[in-house]
Amino acid sequence: MVYLTPLLALLLTVLTSTIVFSLLGVNPLEALENFFIKPIDNQYGATELLVKATPLILCAIGLSVGFRANVWNIGAEGQLTMGAIIGGGVFIYLHDVESVLLLPAMILMGAAGGALWAAIPAFLKTRFNANEILTSLMLVYVAILVLSLLVHGPWRDPDGFNFPESRTFSESATMPILMEGTRLHFGTIIALLAVFGTWIMLSKTLVGFQVKVIGAAPKAGSYAGFSQKKIIWFCLLFGGAMAGLAGVSEVSGPVGQLLPSISPGYGFTAIIVAFLGRLHPVGIIFAGLLMALTYLGGETAQINLGLPVAVTGVFQGMVLFYLLACDVLVNYRFKMVRFGKAAS
Repeated sequence: MVYLTPLLALLLTVLTSTIVFSLLGVNPLEALENFFIKPIDNQYGATELLVKATPLILCAIGLSVGFRANVWNIGAEGQLTMGAIIGGGVFIYLHDVESVLLLPAMILMGAAGGALWAAIPAFLKTRFNANEILTSLMLVYVAILVLSLLVHGPWRDPDGFNFPESRTFSESATMPILMEGTRLHFGTIIALLAVFGTWIMLSKTLVGFQVKVIGAAPKAGSYAGFSQKKIIWFCLLFGGAMAGLAGVSEVSGPVGQLLPSISPGYGFTAIIVAFLGRLHPVGIIFAGLLMALTYLGGETAQINLGLPVAVTGVFQGMVLFYLLACDVLVNYRFKMVRFGKAAS
């Protein structure tokens, strides 16, 4: 049942969505068709699904490792943004350079930028026992403000007619396109490699075993000599690096430059992806595709049916709500208890 609950949660979400669409005065069947079928009924739409899923999978695969160890990194959105800033900054300062090494340098620095941003809650957690949920979440807004400051100020394109945006990335700083006529780029290959590497790490290495033991039985892990602080550092840095890769793949891929907003909330949606995929690398691929479809479906429904853009967020929220509800009902049994009169 643990692995069936995501399907049950999706079914309940679809059923509830029909009620929501009816209340909005829209034919539910037509709305579901626009949400799930029309966005991917051609080659371009299918490749767009992969483009949208790439940052979700990268962020979720990093978060899943931490969640397995009960390290609750909620700040992937900020780490994604910082990865885009640091990775994109390599091009900003080397925009006159045409080299095959420019893009690899951006990718490495993007991962380092995300890891650096995640190191702040890691330090606060291990040194002062600060709650990593709050610290990582608050740093999201700091990263977004740093990005806004840069594109409105020193990194603004001098030829951009005063718009808050950086220079457009050159060909040397852009992810190679995998299929002509589409936006499918090399970042998708990076995401798949990250999934495979994480699966190997969790199933075949000592550090993966430590992550699972610390998450399942912290006292047993301490008794075995595993350092909980080292696992906290590893999980947060790994999650930050993956989110940083997602950020740099976005700005050097479909976005093509630094803008005040480079993500519609991929870092937050990745939390849903991680749990919907049962924290398993393969499950995260399918969950990432599903959540990516909600973005495409929301845009299609907005254009064709005039539905508000908030429908996407409502749909994603319902998936998480029903998933958590199903998990509670699977793992726990409700029991009616009759309380007797208190003794006098």
